[in-house]
Formats: sequence, structure tokens, C-alpha cells
Amino acid sequence: MGLSISLFMLMHLLALLSLYNLMFASSSFVQPLCHDDESFALLQFKESFIINQSASYEASAYPKVSSWKLESDDCCSWDGVGCDKDTGHVISLDLSSSWLYGSINSSSSLFRLVNLQRLNLSFNDFNQSGIPDGIRQLSNLTYLDLCNSGFAGQIPAEILQLSKLVYLDLGLNSLKLQNPGLQSLVEKFPNMEELYLTQVDISSTVPNNMANLTSLTSLYLRECGLHGEFPAGIFQLPNLEVLSVRYNADLTGYVPEFNRSSPLKVLMVAGTSFYGELPDSIGDLKLLNSIDVSDCNFSGPVPSSLGNLTELIYLDLSAYNFKSGTLDWIGKQTKLNVLGLANLNLNSSIPFFLRNLTQLRYLNLDYCNLMGHIPSWLANLTQLADLRLGSNGLHGSIPSWISKLMNLERLYLYSNHFGGRVEFDIFMKLQNLFDLQLSSNQISLPTKPSNNMTFPKFQFLGLDSCDLDEFPDFLKCQDELVYLKLSDNKISGLIPKWMWNSSIKTLWNLNLSNNFLTGFHQLPVILPWTNLQYLDLSNNKLQGSLPIPSPSILTYLVSNNTLTGEIPQMICNLSSLVALDLSSNNLSGMLPNCLGNLSFSLSILNLRRNNFHGNIPQICKKGSKLKMIDFSRNQLQGWIPRSLVNCTMLETLVIGNNQLNDSFPAWLGVLPELEVLILRYNQLQGVIGKPESNFVFPNLHIVDFSYNNITGKLPFEYFRIWKAMQIIVKHGQMYMQENMNFIVPKYSGKYHYSYSMTFTNRGIEIAYERIPYIFIAMDLSSNKFEGEIPVLMGDLKGIQLLNLSNNLLTGSIPSSLEKLTALESLDLSQNKLSGEIPPQLTQLTFLAFFNVSNNHLIGPIPHGFQFDTFQDKSFDGNPGLCGSPLPKKCGNFEDSLHTPLNQDSKLLSEFGWKVVVIGYGCGFIIGVIIGQIVIARKYKWFIYLHYAVQHHIGR
Repeated sequence: MGLSISLFMLMHLLALLSLYNLMFASSSFVQPLCHDDESFALLQFKESFIINQSASYEASAYPKVSSWKLESDDCCSWDGVGCDKDTGHVISLDLSSSWLYGSINSSSSLFRLVNLQRLNLSFNDFNQSGIPDGIRQLSNLTYLDLCNSGFAGQIPAEILQLSKLVYLDLGLNSLKLQNPGLQSLVEKFPNMEELYLTQVDISSTVPNNMANLTSLTSLYLRECGLHGEFPAGIFQLPNLEVLSVRYNADLTGYVPEFNRSSPLKVLMVAGTSFYGELPDSIGDLKLLNSIDVSDCNFSGPVPSSLGNLTELIYLDLSAYNFKSGTLDWIGKQTKLNVLGLANLNLNSSIPFFLRNLTQLRYLNLDYCNLMGHIPSWLANLTQLADLRLGSNGLHGSIPSWISKLMNLERLYLYSNHFGGRVEFDIFMKLQNLFDLQLSSNQISLPTKPSNNMTFPKFQFLGLDSCDLDEFPDFLKCQDELVYLKLSDNKISGLIPKWMWNSSIKTLWNLNLSNNFLTGFHQLPVILPWTNLQYLDLSNNKLQGSLPIPSPSILTYLVSNNTLTGEIPQMICNLSSLVALDLSSNNLSGMLPNCLGNLSFSLSILNLRRNNFHGNIPQICKKGSKLKMIDFSRNQLQGWIPRSLVNCTMLETLVIGNNQLNDSFPAWLGVLPELEVLILRYNQLQGVIGKPESNFVFPNLHIVDFSYNNITGKLPFEYFRIWKAMQIIVKHGQMYMQENMNFIVPKYSGKYHYSYSMTFTNRGIEIAYERIPYIFIAMDLSSNKFEGEIPVLMGDLKGIQLLNLSNNLLTGSIPSSLEKLTALESLDLSQNKLSGEIPPQLTQLTFLAFFNVSNNHLIGPIPHGFQFDTFQDKSFDGNPGLCGSPLPKKCGNFEDSLHTPLNQDSKLLSEFGWKVVVIGYGCGFIIGVIIGQIVIARKYKWFIYLHYAVQHHIGR
């Protein structure tokens, strides 16, 4: 019996133990409640923001914090909040796309959540505030995502204290990573796995130790201002799957050989200066699905091994230097969604192999030298959303079957040879179409299509050079336009009233230039488009006062019209202006002093050819961004404003053809970037004097002080230090211009504003609508310079045009001028020069214009090369000169002055004569008047055609 009792008690004990274990196990599944202090911190964080739908533009965005309530017992159940299941501490906060608007400071309650491991605040708007220093308190963070959240300024050093980070996304903000820089970030996070710094201003090289981040799987350094050589070892990181360094124009490097085991899936280096050939081993990367190597300096053939990459969905080879070779292998890449072949010189019809790529959504064949018609089989690529065939040689009509591409959103057919009438019916079924570019063809468009048509809602519309004679009627129903270009047509009369109601809030870019528009229906003209950034009304016949755009305007161009009145004070309120061109109108009055307020944003200020009078205001303030100023051909008086020394970025200053009564502004020499200085046709006086240092005008290469009253000797001390004139420029940017970015929703691009000037070239005043960068010229004519031409003038080896005429110069012509091997025009006429013409000048084989008339020169005229082509007008008014082409003979002395020629020189002379004869037949004067063609010079292969120029001047 005792045994039975013991057994019973044991069974009972086991039952109790089982019940206890069951109760304990059940209780382990109950997550602890959120801590009160963390719940309160979250509610405080919520209250520090405004909930604004415009703060998050994604369609899936919604206000997550709106569900957070004080009466809720458990913050762990709140939307976007994650807690540790054992401790109840908040360890994850995801408020991405939550409509948050406001700012975060270092005292924010967010930083009391010290157990946070993951923080995502992306796609909100923190109102350009800085990342607060308090971020250092979240020392347990492994994941931090602040992408596209409206942060600005320098990334704080405190972020480097988050030593556990393996995921960091700071991209798409207005942030800088410069102190600390990228080097410091790489050193502090050796275990980083994913790094996203898209559009963060880094402005440095990529540190070599980044190739040591062996855990790195994703690296995004797009548009970061990177430069220098990219470490090739980064391509070979063992775990790297995604590499994007796109759009860092000064970043160089090459793509090395790849290991077959590389896990690389995405390779994006577009818009960099990467060079060399793509290795064949790129075809061994079986996981590679996206390649963008467009707009780089790659050369050689496109590797056919790319045909081995069966997973490709994105391929952009658009470039200028690739040798395309055979691309038939692309036809086997049937998974492709994106294909860019722009700028590959295909020299064919639209490639037939494309017919297999039925999954394509994006196809770019711009600038491919394509010929023929658009083939009908293209209609089978029904998934196409973006089709680009611009700037080719395609002809025929635009096919009506294009309406079968129902998914089209963008269609680029500009700059081809399409002809005939284009009925808008073919676009009616394309209800997704928002970007249509038909510019520069030979088509005609109906301006009044049928009233019962339903048009797509266009956002981008390019109809320039489409033979339009009035505004298309269908624009009346367009209320979402962002970009509208109707330039280079035949549209005349007033801008219609209904345009005032078209796309008032959405229009960012409006170009109506090069038409015959006469004005507006209402005065004064306050333009209605509230977000307009770019306005071009130039080259029309507009009358009345200046139209006033909205304060959002960045580029305002109304040149070459007949606008009248004064510059209104309202112009000075346009605080975002980058380019202001009011040139070639009939504007009058005094320049408003408030123009100086614009110098903090303004790069271009062109007021040329108007009727402004009075003094030039103090146009430049400290911090000025002005690069080009043109006040020429007005009636301005007084002094050149001393405030110009604040324009430290100034490249071109043109104040010619006014009535300025001032001394020579030597103080302008402090401007380090000044390249063009034109002060012609004023009343400047006094001597130029000596430079105050060896660093004045270091970049000056075009100088025109002609038609003033400057006295004294030629400024030989300046000639010694004008370094830019001592170099023969052989390459570089084609024209002087300001490059400006144009960024609007769904579109970004660039446009150029070319600098211009008027300059006397070979005796003819020429308007240069664009200034060649390699152009080096000096015009000091029509002053009162005296004394000798300094021998140092021969050090200005790059100079092409030199005009010292109509002064009081004496002495002989220095033989050192023979060193000016780039010289094309030399005018020393109307002086008091004496002695003989140095025979060494015959070695100036580019010399196309030479004038020493009306001096006191004596002796025989040298012969050889170009000197045998100059006419008598070049030497008239020198009674002591003799020999051809003058009628006065030199007797036996003439033969002794012929330049001795070796065998090569004789051959060159003979070649030169042949070219000159051809030039006489073709009429080189046309090229001079145009003044825009820059000819590459190659010694022994080219001598300027010039005889017709002198014939024109002389006769």
C-alpha cells in the first residue's frame, strides 16, 4: 500500500510539473508590451511634423504615424514600428513615404530610441535641414536609410560613430561628404555591405582602400562629382553584385578582366571618362543582367561575348568611340527590356535583328546614321514605351501603324528627313504618350485638327521646324505641358489669349524663338506660368514692354526683337535668374541699380545693342556668379564700375561702343578667369602702366582696346605675363559658352548659351555669334600709343590676329614677330614705322592678311610664301618701298631679298600657291564674313585661302 501511495504521489508530481511547463511555454509566446518611455518618445516625434501629402510623391505613400494613438497600450503594434520580441524595446522604425514634413534637430525624441537597429526615413521632406549630430546616440544602428528625404548640408562626422552600420543610404539629397570625406567613411565601416550615395557631393577621388570592402554587395556613387582614377580592384570584390558610378564626368578608369566566379549583376559606368576596351571576359559573368557603358571613352569593338549573357534585361552601349562590328548577337537577347545603341555608326536601315526583341520597353537608336523607312515589323514590338529614332537619315512618311504601339510614352523622330502631311489621328490612340518630338523634319502639321479628337495629355512637345504658321489648336486642351518648343516656324501675329490658360502650373520650358510673333494681347505683360524656368522669345518681332515672368524663372531670353521701354524694377525680383539676355532691342532708360542683386545667381547678363544711357551700376557684389557681361553698343557714360573686381568668376567682359570716360581699368587684372576683355570704341584715356604683379590677366586671350585715347608705350610688361597668349591651343572645348542643366519632372537635359562679340578681322568688322576657344587676338588700334613695337611681342606665340594700326608707333618692325607662327592677320598700318620689312616674316605661313600701309618703310618688299599673294594696298603710302606688287622697281636689289628656300620649303610654297588659286576661285570672303569656321592647322598641308579677302578690301 505504501508503494501505491508513493506511485500516486509521483504521478501527481509529474502532472503538476507538466502543467507548469505548459504554462511556462505558453507565456513565452506573449510578447512584452512596448516601454512607456519609448512610446512617449515616438508620439513626441510624430507631433514634431506636419502631415503633408506633397512631402512624399510616391503613389504608395500614406501617413503611417496617423494611426499612432496615446490610448493604445502597445506601440509595438503601431504602423512602421518593430520591437524586440524578448525585451519589448523598439528596434526598427520604418516611416518611409509617410508624408512627413518638417525638420529634425539634435534634441529630437527620436534619439531616445537608443535600441534602434533599423531606421528608415526615406521619401519624406525634412525641409533642407541637416542630418542632426544626435544621430550618434543611435549606436546600435545596422541599417540607416535617409534616401530622398530633403536633408542638406555636410554629412556630420558623428555618423562615423555608428560603427555597426552595414547598410547606409544617403542618396538623392543635397548633402556633401567632404569633411569627413569618402576616405574616412570607408575606413570607419570596413564591414559595409550596401552603400548608396547617389547625388551626394563628394568631389574627391575614390580611395584605393574601398577595394578592401570584401563584404560589399552594392555600391552606388552616381553623380557624386568624383574624379581621378577609379580603383580597378573594386570590380573584383568577391561579393559585389551592383556597381554604379554613373555620371561622374571626370572619373577615369578601365574595366579589368573578370573572374568567372564574380557575382556581378549590375554594371553602370555611363557618363564617366572610363577608357580602353571592354574585356571579352565580361561575357563570362553569367549573372550579369544590366550593363550601361554609354557616353564614356571606351574604344575598340563591342565584345561579341556579350551574346553569352542570357539574363540581360538592360544593355546601353551608346557611345561615340565604339566600333560596333557585328551586333547580330543582340537579336538573341530576348529578355531585353532596355536597349541603347545611340551614336553607334550603324550606317544601315533599322537593324532587322531587333524584330525578335518583343520584350523591349526602351529602344534608343538616336544618332546612328540610319537610313531608309521605318520598317513595318517594328509594330510587333508592342511593349515599347520609349522609342528614339532622332537625328538620323530616315525618310518617307511617318507610318500610321505607329498607333498600334499602344504602350508608347515617348516618341523621338526629330531631325530626320520625314516628309508629307502628318495627321494627328495617328497619335490619338496613344493615350499614354506624354513626350512627342517631331522637330526638324520636312513634315507639315495640321494646326486645326478635327474637334472631336481626344488628344493624349502631352508633357513634352517638340514641334520646332515643322512649317507651322500658327499655334496648333489642340494646345487649347493641353493642361499638363512641361516642355513646349515651337521655335523655327513661321508663326506670326500676337500670341493667342488662350495660351494664357494653357498649363499654367505645369509649364517649365517654353521656346517660341525664331518666329514672326509681334506681341501679346495685354499690357503690361505678366506671364501666367507660375513655375516657368526657361523662356526663349528671341528672334521675333515682339513690340511693347518687356514681359515679366514668374519668380521661378532661370533663363530669360528675348534678344533680337523690337521691345521698348525701360527695364522694370520687377526684373530685379527674379532672384533665381541664371541667364538674362535682353540684347538687340530698343530698350532705353538707365540701368536699374538693383541689377546688382541678381549677381548671386546670374551667370549671363547680355544687354548689348539697346539705347541705355547713364552710368553702369555697381553690378557685382561679393559672391557674384557672373561669367559673361555684355553692355556693348549702348550710350552708357561715366566710369567702369570698380565693383567688377567682385566678379571673380567672370570670363567675358564686353563694354565696347559706349561713351565711357575713364582711365584704362588695369585693376581688372585681378580677375583670375577673365578670358575676353573688349573695351573698344569708348573714351578711355591715360597710360596702361605697369602690372602690379606677375599674375594679372593670367587667362586673357582676346583683347580689344581699339578706338580709345590710350597713350604711352605699348604695355610690354603685360606681354611678358599674358601666358594664355603664349600658347598655341590645339584642342579643347569648341566654343566659349555657359553650360546649364535643365531639370524638370521626368526629364533632365543640358543647354548651352554661347558667348558672342564683335571683332575686326582682316579689316572687316565681324559679329561672332560664337567665340572659338582657340581664338587668340589683340586689337590696340586707333589709340595714341607711341614708341617702338617691343621685341617681347614675339613671345605671344598663340596670337592669330594682331592689330596695332592707327597709332604713333615708331622704329622698325621687329624680326621677332617671325615667332608668331599662328598669326593669320597683321595690321601695322597708319603709324610712323621705319626701316625695312623683315624678310623673316615670310615664314609666317598662315598669314592671310598683312597691312603696313601709310608708314615710313623703305627697301624691297620680301618675297616667298604668303608675301607673294599680298596686293599693293598692303604697302601703299610708303614712298621708300619697292618691288612687286608695287609698280616701283628695286633694280638689282630685289633678287637679293627673295627668301632662300630649301627643297621642302619650295615644295610647301608650290602647294601653298595651288591652295591660294583655289581660294580665289571659291571666294573665301564668304568664310570670313561668317566668322564661325575654325580650321585645323597642319603645317605643310594647309595655307589659308585669302586672296579673295584682299581683293574684296582693295576693290
